[in-house]
Amino acid sequence: MGREQEQKAVEADHRIYIMAEEKPSKAILKMGVPVTMGMLFMVVYNLVDTYFVGLLHNDYQLAATNLAYPVMMIMVAVASIVGNGGASYIARCIGAQKKEEANHTLTIGFELIVISSVIIAVVGLLCLNPIVTILGAKENTFLYTKEYVLVMFVGAIFTMGNYAIGQLLRSEGSTMYSMVGMIAGTVANIILDPVFIFGFKMEIKGAAIATVLGNAVGVLVFIWFYIRKKTMLTPSVKLLHMDLQIIKEIMWVGIPHTLEQIFTTTAMIVNNNLASGYGELTVAAMGISNKIMSFGNYIYQGFAAGAQPLMGYNYGAKNFSRMKVLIRSGVVVISSIEVCIMVVFGIFAPYLIGIFTDSTEVISIGAKTLRAAMLMLPFVGGTSMARNTFNSMGKPLYSFGITIVRQLILYIPALLLFNSLWGYTGLIHAQPVEEMVCMVLSLLLLLRSLKRFEQNEKIGDKKV
Repeated sequence: MGREQEQKAVEADHRIYIMAEEKPSKAILKMGVPVTMGMLFMVVYNLVDTYFVGLLHNDYQLAATNLAYPVMMIMVAVASIVGNGGASYIARCIGAQKKEEANHTLTIGFELIVISSVIIAVVGLLCLNPIVTILGAKENTFLYTKEYVLVMFVGAIFTMGNYAIGQLLRSEGSTMYSMVGMIAGTVANIILDPVFIFGFKMEIKGAAIATVLGNAVGVLVFIWFYIRKKTMLTPSVKLLHMDLQIIKEIMWVGIPHTLEQIFTTTAMIVNNNLASGYGELTVAAMGISNKIMSFGNYIYQGFAAGAQPLMGYNYGAKNFSRMKVLIRSGVVVISSIEVCIMVVFGIFAPYLIGIFTDSTEVISIGAKTLRAAMLMLPFVGGTSMARNTFNSMGKPLYSFGITIVRQLILYIPALLLFNSLWGYTGLIHAQPVEEMVCMVLSLLLLLRSLKRFEQNEKIGDKKV
């Protein structure tokens, strides 16, 4: 065995040790911090666009970046069929010592990314005007939103590939490589934004081009790691043939997760349309608040995503007791961090909004919006851990059930009810109330389900 192969074997053993034996709190941090850091650079993607567009001193273009954001969310939702579905099955295969099956899943994942991104691009371009209308764009924001969305559809393969391949890397424990790709893409976006927005005088269209090119850089970095065989798994031309069982496994977890993202996007569109009733400057203010809130959102999503390979591996190894301890550690870690972020947002809200606009009206509305939205942060960790754990176990219907309750039964009705009762104040407080209720329900469902799965495994072992 050569030195490079020996080093690769040592790295693989270290990843397995973290997933199987490392102290739970340390395992959560070791797997979660790199993913979270990478995701926080995705926050920079959004904030950089908002910042540089804000320098144009055109609040309608600022509002358009918020109105266009659901398009990116839809792309991520479709990419998550491969990203989350493939990652879940890969982690379970590694836990069950089925490396060849894991490699085949990775290869099929790459094929599905290309196919789905082409479909999204074609459909989006053919239906561009109706899509912009549905997003909530009005007279002053329609053309700006259309320009941004057009570029996003053209570059769909890079946006979707960046998300999905990053997920596939994390499934084998290669969280650092995933983070490096995200950082590289973000740095490229930061450099290219002022070049296209001001240098080429393309304004909001330039911001969209910079975002797409940043995602392209991330994809190239990920592919380089695979080509150089720095990873535990490697896609292979020999494995390009489709396997119905693998596709079924990917879809079984991936499609419900995608529907979850679509429901989330639907809720955001409803929220934007309700907010537009209070004026387009309110939409701009809410957009800035949402981008700042994404800092807190990506932290809980990052730690939950980082924990997913831990859960998948231990479920594949039938180590339920370790899973329970990992869940408790994950909720404590995430909630503690989010409380600290909530305090910072509460104290510095006007200053944070003021970074992106000099409009006193937008700053005032934005600070009020941010201080309401931040109240959800202590509760999101439990819900996210529950959903990702179900996905990692190949039990997507449980995760999907949580999302239906969260978005369709709790959040959207709360938006409509609170808005009708208390106006804009009610609108911005709907989500914190929904998240508090959903966290309690999600954790109760997860713990009861784990107990039942463990009992069923014991019964099965006795029969054997």
